[in-house]
Amino acid sequence: MAGMRTYLSIFILILLFTVPGAQNPNNANYDEAKAGTYRLPDPLVMRNGHRITTAGEWPVRRAEILDLFAQEVYGRTPSSAMAVKGRLTFETVSRQPAALDGLATRQEITLRLTNRADGPRMNILLYLPNGRKGPVPVFLGMNFNGNQSVTNEPDVAISSAWMRADNEGRVLNNRATAKSRGMAISRWPLGMILRSGYGVATIYYGDLYPDHAQGLADSIIPHYYQPGQRSPGPDEWGALGAWAWGMSRCLDVLEKIPGVNSRQVILHGHSRIGKATLWAGAQDPRFAIVISNDSGEGGAALARRNFGETIERINTAFPHWFAGNFKKYNREVDSLPVDQHLLLALIAPRPVYVASAAEDLWADPRGEFLGARGADPVYRLLGRSGLGITAMPGLHQPVTTTIGHHIRAGKHDVTDYDWEQFINFANIHLKRPASMRKR
Repeated sequence: MAGMRTYLSIFILILLFTVPGAQNPNNANYDEAKAGTYRLPDPLVMRNGHRITTAGEWPVRRAEILDLFAQEVYGRTPSSAMAVKGRLTFETVSRQPAALDGLATRQEITLRLTNRADGPRMNILLYLPNGRKGPVPVFLGMNFNGNQSVTNEPDVAISSAWMRADNEGRVLNNRATAKSRGMAISRWPLGMILRSGYGVATIYYGDLYPDHAQGLADSIIPHYYQPGQRSPGPDEWGALGAWAWGMSRCLDVLEKIPGVNSRQVILHGHSRIGKATLWAGAQDPRFAIVISNDSGEGGAALARRNFGETIERINTAFPHWFAGNFKKYNREVDSLPVDQHLLLALIAPRPVYVASAAEDLWADPRGEFLGARGADPVYRLLGRSGLGITAMPGLHQPVTTTIGHHIRAGKHDVTDYDWEQFINFANIHLKRPASMRKR
Protein backbone atom coordinates (compact mmCIF):
# COMPACT_ATOMS: atom_id res chain seq x y z
CA MET A 1 0.00 0.00 0.00
CA ALA A 2 2.88 2.34 0.86
CA GLY A 3 4.40 1.62 -2.55
CA MET A 4 1.10 2.36 -4.25
CA ARG A 5 0.90 5.73 -2.45
CA THR A 6 4.44 6.53 -3.59
CA TYR A 7 3.63 5.73 -7.23
CA LEU A 8 0.42 7.77 -6.95
CA SER A 9 2.36 10.78 -5.60
CA ILE A 10 4.88 10.54 -8.42
CA PHE A 11 2.06 10.29 -10.97
CA ILE A 12 0.42 13.44 -9.59
CA LEU A 13 3.72 15.34 -9.75
CA ILE A 14 4.19 14.27 -13.36
CA LEU A 15 0.70 15.55 -14.16
CA LEU A 16 1.38 18.87 -12.50
CA PHE A 17 4.46 19.54 -14.57
CA THR A 18 3.38 18.06 -17.91
CA VAL A 19 -0.30 18.91 -18.32
CA PRO A 20 -0.55 22.48 -19.67
CA GLY A 21 -1.91 24.80 -17.01
CA ALA A 22 -2.22 22.10 -14.34
CA GLN A 23 0.25 23.91 -12.10
CA ASN A 24 -1.52 27.22 -12.76
CA PRO A 25 -5.19 27.51 -11.85
CA ASN A 26 -5.40 30.70 -13.90
CA ASN A 27 -4.62 29.01 -17.20
CA ALA A 28 -5.66 31.21 -20.13
CA ASN A 29 -9.09 30.66 -21.61
CA TYR A 30 -9.47 30.45 -25.39
CA ASP A 31 -13.06 29.27 -25.45
CA GLU A 32 -15.45 32.05 -26.45
CA ALA A 33 -18.24 30.28 -24.55
CA LYS A 34 -16.23 30.79 -21.35
CA ALA A 35 -15.36 34.44 -21.91
CA GLY A 36 -17.94 35.32 -19.29
CA THR A 37 -20.61 37.97 -18.94
CA TYR A 38 -19.83 41.49 -17.87
CA ARG A 39 -21.18 45.01 -17.79
CA LEU A 40 -18.97 47.73 -19.18
CA PRO A 41 -18.80 51.21 -17.67
CA ASP A 42 -20.93 53.51 -19.81
CA PRO A 43 -18.65 56.06 -21.49
CA LEU A 44 -21.40 58.69 -21.32
CA VAL A 45 -22.38 58.28 -17.66
CA MET A 46 -20.44 60.13 -14.97
CA ARG A 47 -19.53 58.31 -11.78
CA ASN A 48 -22.20 60.36 -9.97
CA GLY A 49 -24.82 58.96 -12.37
CA HIS A 50 -25.22 62.03 -14.58
CA ARG A 51 -25.65 61.14 -18.25
CA ILE A 52 -23.71 63.14 -20.83
CA THR A 53 -26.00 64.13 -23.70
CA THR A 54 -24.13 66.94 -25.49
CA ALA A 55 -20.68 67.38 -26.97
CA GLY A 56 -20.17 70.36 -24.67
CA GLU A 57 -20.41 68.12 -21.60
CA TRP A 58 -17.92 65.54 -22.87
CA PRO A 59 -14.75 67.32 -21.60
CA VAL A 60 -15.95 66.87 -18.01
CA ARG A 61 -16.52 63.15 -18.47
CA ARG A 62 -13.27 62.88 -20.42
CA ALA A 63 -11.30 64.44 -17.56
CA GLU A 64 -12.91 62.00 -15.14
CA ILE A 65 -12.00 58.97 -17.27
CA LEU A 66 -8.45 60.21 -17.89
CA ASP A 67 -7.90 60.66 -14.17
CA LEU A 68 -9.20 57.16 -13.43
CA PHE A 69 -6.80 55.59 -15.91
CA ALA A 70 -3.94 57.62 -14.46
CA GLN A 71 -4.79 56.70 -10.87
CA GLU A 72 -5.76 53.06 -11.28
CA VAL A 73 -4.07 51.70 -14.42
CA TYR A 74 -1.08 53.45 -16.01
CA GLY A 75 -0.04 55.86 -13.28
CA ARG A 76 0.35 59.61 -13.34
CA THR A 77 3.13 61.09 -15.44
CA PRO A 78 4.84 64.47 -15.05
CA SER A 79 2.83 67.41 -16.26
CA SER A 80 3.85 69.24 -19.41
CA ALA A 81 5.47 71.95 -17.31
CA MET A 82 7.43 69.39 -15.32
CA ALA A 83 8.45 67.58 -18.50
CA VAL A 84 10.48 70.60 -19.57
CA LYS A 85 11.68 71.61 -16.11
CA GLY A 86 15.19 70.58 -17.11
CA ARG A 87 15.04 72.63 -20.33
CA LEU A 88 15.18 69.54 -22.51
CA THR A 89 17.66 70.03 -25.34
CA PHE A 90 18.34 68.13 -28.52
CA GLU A 91 20.95 68.04 -31.24
CA THR A 92 21.28 66.42 -34.64
CA VAL A 93 24.30 64.12 -34.41
CA SER A 94 24.24 62.87 -38.01
CA ARG A 95 22.56 63.77 -41.28
CA GLN A 96 22.51 61.77 -44.51
CA PRO A 97 20.71 63.53 -47.40
CA ALA A 98 20.83 60.47 -49.69
CA ALA A 99 19.75 57.67 -47.35
CA LEU A 100 18.15 54.48 -48.66
CA ASP A 101 19.60 54.96 -52.16
CA GLY A 102 18.49 58.57 -52.27
CA LEU A 103 14.91 57.95 -51.21
CA ALA A 104 15.14 59.95 -47.99
CA THR A 105 17.08 62.35 -45.84
CA ARG A 106 18.02 60.66 -42.59
CA GLN A 107 18.76 62.34 -39.27
CA GLU A 108 19.89 60.91 -35.96
CA ILE A 109 18.83 63.21 -33.14
CA THR A 110 19.74 62.99 -29.46
CA LEU A 111 17.30 64.42 -26.93
CA ARG A 112 18.59 65.00 -23.39
CA LEU A 113 15.80 64.20 -20.95
CA THR A 114 17.15 66.25 -18.03
CA ASN A 115 19.41 69.28 -17.66
CA ARG A 116 22.40 67.06 -16.88
CA ALA A 117 24.90 66.55 -19.69
CA ASP A 118 25.54 63.00 -18.48
CA GLY A 119 21.85 62.32 -17.80
CA PRO A 120 19.44 60.05 -19.67
CA ARG A 121 18.85 60.64 -23.34
CA MET A 122 16.60 59.42 -26.11
CA ASN A 123 17.91 58.77 -29.61
CA ILE A 124 15.55 59.55 -32.49
CA LEU A 125 15.99 58.12 -35.99
CA LEU A 126 14.12 60.25 -38.52
CA TYR A 127 13.60 59.70 -42.26
CA LEU A 128 11.93 62.33 -44.45
CA PRO A 129 11.15 61.53 -48.11
CA ASN A 130 13.18 63.46 -50.64
CA GLY A 131 11.56 65.35 -53.50
CA ARG A 132 8.52 66.50 -51.52
CA LYS A 133 7.35 70.10 -51.38
CA GLY A 134 6.57 71.40 -47.93
CA PRO A 135 6.39 69.61 -44.56
CA VAL A 136 5.28 65.97 -44.60
CA PRO A 137 3.22 63.90 -42.13
CA VAL A 138 5.24 61.44 -40.06
CA PHE A 139 4.60 57.99 -38.61
CA LEU A 140 6.11 57.93 -35.13
CA GLY A 141 6.63 54.69 -33.22
CA MET A 142 8.95 52.95 -30.80
CA ASN A 143 11.07 49.95 -31.74
CA PHE A 144 12.06 46.94 -29.63
CA ASN A 145 15.67 46.35 -30.69
CA GLY A 146 17.38 49.70 -31.19
CA ASN A 147 17.24 52.12 -34.10
CA GLN A 148 19.78 50.08 -36.04
CA SER A 149 17.29 47.20 -36.13
CA VAL A 150 14.87 48.96 -38.51
CA THR A 151 17.41 49.46 -41.32
CA ASN A 152 20.35 47.70 -42.95
CA GLU A 153 22.25 50.97 -43.37
CA PRO A 154 25.73 50.44 -41.92
CA ASP A 155 26.17 54.00 -40.63
CA VAL A 156 23.16 54.12 -38.30
CA ALA A 157 24.42 54.02 -34.71
CA ILE A 158 23.95 50.79 -32.76
CA SER A 159 22.11 51.36 -29.49
CA SER A 160 24.22 50.98 -26.35
CA ALA A 161 21.18 50.62 -24.06
CA TRP A 162 20.05 47.48 -22.24
CA MET A 163 18.37 44.92 -24.51
CA ARG A 164 16.36 41.80 -23.88
CA ALA A 165 18.31 38.55 -24.31
CA ASP A 166 18.62 36.98 -27.75
CA ASN A 167 19.65 33.45 -28.75
CA GLU A 168 20.97 34.33 -32.20
CA GLY A 169 23.96 36.47 -31.28
CA ARG A 170 22.20 39.74 -32.01
CA VAL A 171 22.26 40.66 -28.32
CA LEU A 172 25.11 39.61 -26.02
CA ASN A 173 25.21 40.45 -22.32
CA ASN A 174 22.05 42.49 -22.86
CA ARG A 175 23.73 44.75 -25.41
CA ALA A 176 23.08 44.90 -29.15
CA THR A 177 25.73 43.62 -31.53
CA ALA A 178 26.31 44.35 -35.21
CA LYS A 179 24.16 41.31 -36.02
CA SER A 180 21.12 43.23 -34.76
CA ARG A 181 21.33 45.62 -37.71
CA GLY A 182 18.20 45.22 -39.83
CA MET A 183 16.70 42.48 -37.67
CA ALA A 184 13.30 44.23 -37.57
CA ILE A 185 13.06 45.53 -41.14
CA SER A 186 10.06 43.30 -41.87
CA ARG A 187 8.12 45.37 -39.33
CA TRP A 188 9.41 48.67 -40.67
CA PRO A 189 8.89 48.79 -44.49
CA LEU A 190 10.63 52.13 -44.83
CA GLY A 191 10.47 52.16 -48.63
CA MET A 192 6.70 51.63 -48.68
CA ILE A 193 6.09 54.35 -46.12
CA LEU A 194 8.45 56.92 -47.62
CA ARG A 195 7.21 56.36 -51.19
CA SER A 196 3.70 57.02 -49.88
CA GLY A 197 4.83 60.51 -48.89
CA TYR A 198 5.24 59.96 -45.16
CA GLY A 199 8.22 60.42 -42.92
CA VAL A 200 9.23 57.86 -40.29
CA ALA A 201 10.49 58.57 -36.78
CA THR A 202 11.45 55.88 -34.30
CA ILE A 203 13.05 55.58 -30.89
CA TYR A 204 14.19 52.58 -28.86
CA TYR A 205 11.73 52.05 -26.03
CA GLY A 206 14.51 50.98 -23.65
CA ASP A 207 15.93 54.51 -23.74
CA LEU A 208 13.05 55.44 -21.43
CA TYR A 209 12.68 52.30 -19.31
CA PRO A 210 14.67 49.04 -19.70
CA ASP A 211 12.01 46.37 -20.08
CA HIS A 212 12.65 44.12 -17.08
CA ALA A 213 11.39 43.96 -13.52
CA GLN A 214 14.47 45.74 -12.11
CA GLY A 215 14.59 48.38 -14.83
CA LEU A 216 13.23 51.22 -12.69
CA ALA A 217 16.63 52.36 -11.40
CA ASP A 218 17.91 52.87 -14.95
CA SER A 219 14.70 54.44 -16.27
CA ILE A 220 13.68 58.05 -16.66
CA ILE A 221 11.33 57.83 -13.68
CA PRO A 222 13.78 58.44 -10.77
CA HIS A 223 14.93 61.65 -12.48
CA TYR A 224 11.45 63.08 -11.92
CA TYR A 225 11.00 62.09 -8.28
CA GLN A 226 9.89 64.75 -5.83
CA PRO A 227 12.48 65.78 -3.19
CA GLY A 228 13.02 62.88 -0.81
CA GLN A 229 11.12 60.39 -2.97
CA ARG A 230 12.63 56.90 -3.32
CA SER A 231 10.07 55.01 -5.39
CA PRO A 232 6.92 55.68 -7.43
CA GLY A 233 3.69 55.99 -5.47
CA PRO A 234 0.93 53.44 -6.14
CA ASP A 235 -0.75 55.90 -8.51
CA GLU A 236 2.42 56.92 -10.37
CA TRP A 237 3.86 55.82 -13.69
CA GLY A 238 5.54 52.56 -14.56
CA ALA A 239 7.20 51.44 -17.79
CA LEU A 240 4.12 51.95 -19.98
CA GLY A 241 3.75 55.47 -18.64
CA ALA A 242 7.44 56.17 -19.27
CA TRP A 243 7.23 54.92 -22.86
CA ALA A 244 4.10 57.00 -23.47
CA TRP A 245 5.82 60.05 -21.97
CA GLY A 246 8.79 59.49 -24.30
CA MET A 247 6.52 59.54 -27.35
CA SER A 248 5.29 62.99 -26.38
CA ARG A 249 8.85 64.18 -25.83
CA CYS A 250 9.71 62.95 -29.31
CA LEU A 251 6.82 65.00 -30.66
CA ASP A 252 8.28 68.02 -28.82
CA VAL A 253 11.36 67.56 -31.00
CA LEU A 254 9.48 66.91 -34.25
CA GLU A 255 7.64 70.20 -33.76
CA LYS A 256 11.00 71.92 -34.23
CA ILE A 257 12.32 69.95 -37.21
CA PRO A 258 12.00 71.62 -40.65
CA GLY A 259 10.26 69.36 -43.12
CA VAL A 260 7.97 67.75 -40.53
CA ASN A 261 4.27 68.56 -40.45
CA SER A 262 3.98 68.28 -36.67
CA ARG A 263 0.19 68.67 -36.86
CA GLN A 264 0.04 65.41 -38.79
CA VAL A 265 2.06 63.01 -36.67
CA ILE A 266 0.56 59.52 -36.66
CA LEU A 267 1.42 57.55 -33.54
CA HIS A 268 1.59 53.77 -33.93
CA GLY A 269 2.70 50.86 -31.77
CA HIS A 270 2.75 47.08 -31.67
CA SER A 271 2.06 44.77 -28.71
CA ARG A 272 3.24 46.32 -25.41
CA ILE A 273 4.15 49.48 -27.28
CA GLY A 274 0.62 49.44 -28.68
CA LYS A 275 -0.63 49.74 -25.11
CA ALA A 276 1.69 52.67 -24.44
CA THR A 277 0.70 54.23 -27.76
CA LEU A 278 -2.97 54.32 -26.81
CA TRP A 279 -2.10 55.83 -23.43
CA ALA A 280 0.12 58.45 -25.08
CA GLY A 281 -2.61 59.30 -27.59
CA ALA A 282 -5.18 59.58 -24.82
CA GLN A 283 -3.03 62.04 -22.86
CA ASP A 284 -1.57 64.11 -25.69
CA PRO A 285 -4.10 65.63 -28.14
CA ARG A 286 -1.31 66.76 -30.47
CA PHE A 287 -1.14 63.33 -32.10
CA ALA A 288 -3.32 63.50 -35.21
CA ILE A 289 -4.02 59.75 -35.50
CA VAL A 290 -3.37 56.88 -33.08
CA ILE A 291 -2.84 53.27 -34.21
CA SER A 292 -2.52 50.17 -32.05
CA ASN A 293 -1.48 46.80 -33.47
CA ASP A 294 -2.12 43.59 -31.48
CA SER A 295 -2.15 45.61 -28.24
CA GLY A 296 -4.28 43.13 -26.27
CA GLU A 297 -4.66 43.30 -22.49
CA GLY A 298 -3.99 46.80 -21.20
CA GLY A 299 -4.34 48.05 -24.78
CA ALA A 300 -7.47 47.85 -26.92
CA ALA A 301 -8.85 44.53 -25.58
CA LEU A 302 -11.55 44.59 -22.92
CA ALA A 303 -10.18 43.60 -19.50
CA ARG A 304 -13.51 42.21 -18.33
CA ARG A 305 -13.45 39.44 -20.93
CA ASN A 306 -11.98 36.19 -19.63
CA PHE A 307 -10.08 35.42 -22.80
CA GLY A 308 -6.34 35.18 -23.43
CA GLU A 309 -4.17 37.37 -21.24
CA THR A 310 -5.77 38.75 -18.08
CA ILE A 311 -4.96 41.54 -15.63
CA GLU A 312 -3.51 39.02 -13.18
CA ARG A 313 -1.36 37.42 -15.85
CA ILE A 314 0.03 40.69 -17.15
CA ASN A 315 0.73 42.11 -13.69
CA THR A 316 2.48 38.90 -12.67
CA ALA A 317 4.64 38.59 -15.78
CA PHE A 318 5.37 42.32 -16.08
CA PRO A 319 5.08 43.88 -12.62
CA HIS A 320 6.88 47.02 -13.82
CA TRP A 321 4.50 48.03 -16.60
CA PHE A 322 1.52 49.55 -14.79
CA ALA A 323 0.82 51.64 -11.69
CA GLY A 324 0.93 49.75 -8.41
CA ASN A 325 -2.80 50.38 -7.98
CA PHE A 326 -3.57 48.21 -11.01
CA LYS A 327 -2.63 45.08 -9.07
CA LYS A 328 -5.71 45.61 -6.88
CA TYR A 329 -7.77 44.35 -9.80
CA ASN A 330 -5.88 41.12 -10.47
CA ARG A 331 -8.85 39.07 -9.29
CA GLU A 332 -11.37 41.90 -8.98
CA VAL A 333 -11.66 43.04 -12.58
CA ASP A 334 -15.35 43.88 -12.25
CA SER A 335 -14.50 46.52 -9.66
CA LEU A 336 -12.15 48.32 -12.07
CA PRO A 337 -13.83 51.70 -12.70
CA VAL A 338 -12.71 51.76 -16.35
CA ASP A 339 -12.21 49.36 -19.24
CA GLN A 340 -10.31 49.71 -22.47
CA HIS A 341 -13.18 51.04 -24.59
CA LEU A 342 -12.90 54.15 -22.43
CA LEU A 343 -9.20 54.46 -23.27
CA LEU A 344 -10.07 54.49 -26.97
CA ALA A 345 -12.84 57.00 -26.27
CA LEU A 346 -10.28 59.39 -24.76
CA ILE A 347 -8.74 59.76 -28.22
CA ALA A 348 -12.00 61.10 -29.70
CA PRO A 349 -12.70 62.91 -31.91
CA ARG A 350 -9.32 62.10 -33.52
CA PRO A 351 -9.11 58.98 -35.71
CA VAL A 352 -7.97 55.80 -33.96
CA TYR A 353 -7.18 52.44 -35.55
CA VAL A 354 -7.25 49.01 -33.88
CA ALA A 355 -5.51 46.18 -35.74
CA SER A 356 -5.71 42.50 -34.78
CA ALA A 357 -4.43 39.12 -35.98
CA ALA A 358 -6.57 35.99 -36.18
CA GLU A 359 -4.01 33.66 -34.59
CA ASP A 360 -3.05 36.11 -31.85
CA LEU A 361 -5.56 34.71 -29.35
CA TRP A 362 -3.43 35.82 -26.38
CA ALA A 363 -4.27 39.42 -27.35
CA ASP A 364 -7.99 38.58 -27.73
CA PRO A 365 -8.82 39.92 -31.21
CA ARG A 366 -12.55 39.90 -30.49
CA GLY A 367 -11.93 41.81 -27.26
CA GLU A 368 -9.97 44.39 -29.25
CA PHE A 369 -12.87 44.80 -31.67
CA LEU A 370 -15.32 45.11 -28.79
CA GLY A 371 -13.10 47.77 -27.24
CA ALA A 372 -13.36 49.75 -30.48
CA ARG A 373 -17.11 49.20 -30.62
CA GLY A 374 -17.50 50.38 -27.04
CA ALA A 375 -15.91 53.74 -27.89
CA ASP A 376 -18.39 54.36 -30.72
CA PRO A 377 -20.99 56.34 -28.67
CA VAL A 378 -18.44 58.99 -27.78
CA TYR A 379 -17.36 59.53 -31.37
CA ARG A 380 -20.99 59.79 -32.44
CA LEU A 381 -21.71 62.26 -29.65
CA LEU A 382 -18.88 64.40 -31.00
CA GLY A 383 -20.25 64.26 -34.53
CA ARG A 384 -17.84 61.69 -35.96
CA SER A 385 -18.61 58.46 -37.76
CA GLY A 386 -17.32 56.18 -35.01
CA LEU A 387 -16.88 52.51 -35.89
CA GLY A 388 -20.08 52.25 -37.89
CA ILE A 389 -20.57 48.50 -37.49
CA THR A 390 -21.73 46.24 -34.67
CA ALA A 391 -20.57 42.81 -35.91
CA MET A 392 -16.89 41.93 -36.11
CA PRO A 393 -15.80 41.92 -39.77
CA GLY A 394 -14.16 38.97 -41.45
CA LEU A 395 -10.49 38.61 -42.33
CA HIS A 396 -9.01 41.37 -44.50
CA GLN A 397 -12.12 43.54 -44.46
CA PRO A 398 -10.72 46.81 -43.08
CA VAL A 399 -12.99 49.44 -41.58
CA THR A 400 -11.83 53.01 -42.29
CA THR A 401 -14.38 55.15 -40.43
CA THR A 402 -13.11 57.39 -37.62
CA ILE A 403 -12.59 54.28 -35.52
CA GLY A 404 -10.72 52.02 -37.92
CA HIS A 405 -10.22 48.29 -37.58
CA HIS A 406 -9.01 45.18 -39.31
CA ILE A 407 -8.26 41.59 -38.46
CA ARG A 408 -5.80 39.82 -40.72
CA ALA A 409 -4.67 36.22 -41.04
CA GLY A 410 -1.54 35.27 -39.14
CA LYS A 411 0.15 35.70 -35.81
CA HIS A 412 1.37 38.40 -33.42
CA ASP A 413 3.42 40.58 -35.74
CA VAL A 414 3.47 43.71 -37.90
CA THR A 415 3.18 42.92 -41.61
CA ASP A 416 3.08 44.73 -44.93
CA TYR A 417 -0.69 44.18 -44.94
CA ASP A 418 -0.95 46.07 -41.63
CA TRP A 419 1.12 48.94 -43.01
CA GLU A 420 -0.95 49.13 -46.17
CA GLN A 421 -4.05 49.67 -44.01
CA PHE A 422 -2.32 52.20 -41.74
CA ILE A 423 -1.19 54.26 -44.72
CA ASN A 424 -4.62 54.09 -46.35
CA PHE A 425 -6.29 55.13 -43.07
CA ALA A 426 -3.92 58.08 -42.74
CA ASN A 427 -4.52 59.08 -46.37
CA ILE A 428 -8.27 59.14 -45.76
CA HIS A 429 -8.27 61.03 -42.49
CA LEU A 430 -5.52 63.48 -43.34
CA LYS A 431 -7.43 64.09 -46.61
CA ARG A 432 -4.33 63.64 -48.73
CA PRO A 433 -5.01 63.87 -52.50
CA ALA A 434 -3.76 61.05 -54.72
CA SER A 435 -1.01 63.27 -56.10
CA MET A 436 0.60 63.42 -52.65
CA ARG A 437 0.39 59.72 -51.88
CA LYS A 438 2.76 58.11 -54.39
CA ARG A 439 5.95 59.15 -56.07
